Amino acid sequence: MQTLHLFLPCAAGVESYLAQEVQSICGITTDDLRVLRAGVMVRGNWRNVLLLNLHSRLAQRVLVEVAYAPYRQEQDLYATASAVAWEQWFRPKQSFKIEITAQHSPLKSLNFAALKIKDAVADRFRERTGVRPNVETRWPDARIYAHLTHEQLTLYIDTSGEPLFKRGWRTDKGDAPLKETLAAAMLAASGWSQGDGSAENPNGWCDQGIPLYDPCCGSGTIAIEAAQIASRMAPGLMRRFGFEKLLPFAPREWQDLLTQARAQQCAPRAKVFGSDVAFRMVDFAERNAERAGVASAIEFRGGRSEEHTSELQSRF
Repeated sequence: MQTLHLFLPCAAGVESYLAQEVQSICGITTDDLRVLRAGVMVRGNWRNVLLLNLHSRLAQRVLVEVAYAPYRQEQDLYATASAVAWEQWFRPKQSFKIEITAQHSPLKSLNFAALKIKDAVADRFRERTGVRPNVETRWPDARIYAHLTHEQLTLYIDTSGEPLFKRGWRTDKGDAPLKETLAAAMLAASGWSQGDGSAENPNGWCDQGIPLYDPCCGSGTIAIEAAQIASRMAPGLMRRFGFEKLLPFAPREWQDLLTQARAQQCAPRAKVFGSDVAFRMVDFAERNAERAGVASAIEFRGGRSEEHTSELQSRF
């Protein structure tokens, strides 16, 4: 199976938790991991790509590195992008989009840099197939990410499509909704979903049945993430992914992984509670939990948290 170099971006400060999660999901060693600023590099394979998209709660995307080269001017970007075998990833009749980020790049215009990469991709297809693929900025079939540092260009093919915090269940939300990936990071940092390294808590308090209570639950993001973790429910079960439109995609392999993920679900290992002073938000949370498949695993209440804390303490 072909070795791939993957990059999983995440929020700053979450890198160590993401590295631990990647090891748990893929069963790889630390030799195949490299923790960077705001992300983790992984040496893996296509199966790892599918598993990480399906099971990661902390990564924002799963990107496959396809080129890494020095540059000095825009024409160097064109040359590097032209050398990538894009035809191995998507068809000329499919649409694509270039997204570009930079850190201390000497180039004057990132828009022009993205245009040169776009031209390189389209020209390669036209030279080899006679067909120039279309650019689609909103719902492309393939997303290409370019990152520029002071001297280096890295090109990635995105396998996630929509960012991974979009789990597919949240419709009702308040004015300032918490991203699901950040909620999962908070649970990991607390030691509830991931252990703190001690002998008493190597795998997280959740595994020991320690309950969780969110006194300001809002639309229920933290509580729902916690209930899914407690039920061993994969976060990607309710959504579609970008890799489903890429050429390496094998539907049968993906269906096997989905079947395995559903089979590992279980009764919650820990009880989850949530409350909010706004009864409207509690209604949102309950509807979101229903869509997320964990309504029976969470107890939501409205009103001040003080009204519920003492009762919960007496129960546990």
